[in-house]
Amino acid sequence: MLRSMYSGISAMKNFQIKLDVIGNNIANVNTYGFKKGRTIFKDLVSQQIAGASGPTANRGGVNPKQVGLGAQLAAIDTVHTQGSLQTTGRPLDLAISGDGFFVLGEGVNSNAVVNPVYTRAGNFYLDKQGNIVNADGLYLMGEPYNQPPSPNTATGTVGKINIPLNAKSFSIGSDGTVTYVDSNGNLQTAGKIKLAKFANNDGLEKAGQNLFRETANSGSIDKGGATGVDLTDLNDPGQGGTGTIVSGALEMSNVDLSEEFTEMIVAQRGFQANARIITTSDEILQELVNLKK
Repeated sequence: MLRSMYSGISAMKNFQIKLDVIGNNIANVNTYGFKKGRTIFKDLVSQQIAGASGPTANRGGVNPKQVGLGAQLAAIDTVHTQGSLQTTGRPLDLAISGDGFFVLGEGVNSNAVVNPVYTRAGNFYLDKQGNIVNADGLYLMGEPYNQPPSPNTATGTVGKINIPLNAKSFSIGSDGTVTYVDSNGNLQTAGKIKLAKFANNDGLEKAGQNLFRETANSGSIDKGGATGVDLTDLNDPGQGGTGTIVSGALEMSNVDLSEEFTEMIVAQRGFQANARIITTSDEILQELVNLKK
């Protein structure tokens, strides 16, 4: 059988995956905090027809003769470029201007976050107890403060950020500090939102629901504590290489529609060209079969 037919099949499979990635990017063009994907190809092994030879006293060198056997998928990257910020004016809409991720969890156990996950989507809400949560009810993690009548001081441990139900108003600063005005008109601190920073953002795994999980290649934010992800593993916004928090804004998807539609056309034409390779190879095989007639 002709090698070109199998080369065309391998390329068509790759372009199908590329179209899948493009389709997912376009579907999430308005998803807050979404990071687009990118498909990278590489060639398959090449069959050696003849090896190279070096020059001699009477003849020059000869280059190797090889026939490529198609293409394969090299990588599907997650591109962690900054998305544009959209102003909403809502105090619980938060965006990160720079590197870093919000830390979410199902609570705290032994001063460590339970099942930590990470996100760039900053659309947060208050539950009926005054805790800051995301749309799926996961708690936003940071350093809570002791509430009055006890001294209004940092606890020194990771935990939920709680705004008392009798608070008249609240605000969130660029350094992550959450303050509120109590029923007596006094300014109090509810806590400070913390951010996570990874050595390799591209190594994070998308977990759905605008969430990321760390992997073996993303680098762990856990600095070796026995309890897991605790307060010492997290950073104040604007510190440790993390960005600052912008309250009243959300980070949009970094998908560029013009780029995605262009890549869609390239993938479509590449698929068509490789389909033509298979058609042409089939016609040649038909000619071979019809030689004896």
